[in-house]
Amino acid sequence: MSGFEPQEQQPPGSTDAMRPRPDHGEDSYVGHDRLAGMRTLVTGGDSGIGRAVAIAYAREGADVAFTYQAEESADADETVALVEQAGRRAIAMEVDLRERSECDRVVAETVQTLGGLDVLVNNAGYQMAREAGIEQLTDENIDRTLKTNLYATIWMTRAAVPHLRERPGSIINNTSIQAFEPSVALLDYAATKAALNNLTVNLAAELGADGIRVNAVAPGPIWTPLQPATQEGDHLAGFGEDTPLGRAGQPSEVAPAFVFLASDAEAGYVSGTVLGVTGGKPIF
Repeated sequence: MSGFEPQEQQPPGSTDAMRPRPDHGEDSYVGHDRLAGMRTLVTGGDSGIGRAVAIAYAREGADVAFTYQAEESADADETVALVEQAGRRAIAMEVDLRERSECDRVVAETVQTLGGLDVLVNNAGYQMAREAGIEQLTDENIDRTLKTNLYATIWMTRAAVPHLRERPGSIINNTSIQAFEPSVALLDYAATKAALNNLTVNLAAELGADGIRVNAVAPGPIWTPLQPATQEGDHLAGFGEDTPLGRAGQPSEVAPAFVFLASDAEAGYVSGTVLGVTGGKPIF
């Protein structure tokens, strides 16, 4: 799919306002009990890649806790319904992940409600494309990007590790093609994604002795609310056309990578890996 019509939203954006509506796998994803009985936590699980992961995990037999922002309550309600339709428990937590205490609370509530934690998916992210040079990059924007993308990942992981040791479980971080092929307009965002790649490899080395696997998924251009909410609407006309496959991806096409990495049977010897879902763009 390419050639999206011009459209803009206010951050963080909503699914219903998008034209066309993204495909999260609502009608296509079929599970095979690969994550049966697992207890999972997905940050930013209300829409986009996070919703697709929540749907896939639930249909693979996992209970799903996820976070969302106050402005995303309608999307969060839809995700809850989709998880429950799969016969699994859904826990939606409104939270500002830029606050360390909130990250601690999210993990504690997940463990208390689900009885433990097997998989942490650090998916929530923020970007804001800019036309001007670095001189116009505000402290407010830098702070929001780094705290949402990097600080929150570290805080969530720190809180989750004691619980992940019990099983042991795994951690999956959502990075980006921007870590390998950074856009000038996304300087701060791209820097955080490169840092997450480094963090993934570093944590895999540290936590391997505990049996905890740490991996990352690096999506390319994916059609989510983040796009119309963070860039000029007319820029979307060619969104994704610069990939070898010539189109943007859908969230439903990213979720299977998160399923694979969460599966002990399929990825039990996979750790410290960044898996690209980029439409053919290289991540090396």
